[in-house]
Amino acid sequence: MVSAPPLLRLLGQFRLELGTETVELCRNGQRLLAFMGLRGRVSRTVLAGTLWPEVTEDRARGSLRTTLWKLPRDDPPLIGCCGDTLLVAPALRVDVHALTRTALGVVRGEDSPHQALPPLDLLTGEDLLPGWDEDWVLLEREHLRQLRLHALDALAEALVRQGRPALAMEAAWASVRAEPLRESAHRAVVSAHLAEDNVAEAVRHYEAFRRLLREELGVEPSPRFARMLPERP
Repeated sequence: MVSAPPLLRLLGQFRLELGTETVELCRNGQRLLAFMGLRGRVSRTVLAGTLWPEVTEDRARGSLRTTLWKLPRDDPPLIGCCGDTLLVAPALRVDVHALTRTALGVVRGEDSPHQALPPLDLLTGEDLLPGWDEDWVLLEREHLRQLRLHALDALAEALVRQGRPALAMEAAWASVRAEPLRESAHRAVVSAHLAEDNVAEAVRHYEAFRRLLREELGVEPSPRFARMLPERP
């Protein structure tokens, strides 16, 4: 029986699965594998300097060697090397990459227009390594957040074009919940209302967002948003 390829989960919490087992790693092992899982390949110098920025280069490289030695002995190894470059094993699956592929596919319009179930569960899932506050994690987390928001906006627009306004509303509201001041998300909500000829609800939502912007930022919605609504006497 062929065992499942190793799986690295970084959304919600760190978890490494080898076959049917969840493997416990020390904190430095988690940090190393998470960074490598996100980047794929990186030089030893960059990796050591990123994970141990507060010590000298020699000590950082020593800590890197120790941490690499403590990683699980899988076949093939989870982390390989080519000269000074470390590489993730091709067999290692990383959940973040599945999210990224899905989100980029939605943004690019690559998904089938007849797809039965939009990937809302993946696009609205948990954050990258919540509770980790290192700079490289914060940057990656914000990148994924922005990618998810753009994908939700694009998904809502695509669903309206496909004549599925109810599902479009789900995607639009997911984006609104993630970032309440994001105008593109509110435009998607209004677009879904208009697709169902619910003009009154579209106007109410626009006015509610307009009040929110005034209270929070002291600005008005864009002219583009206002032009979505029918002219009122």
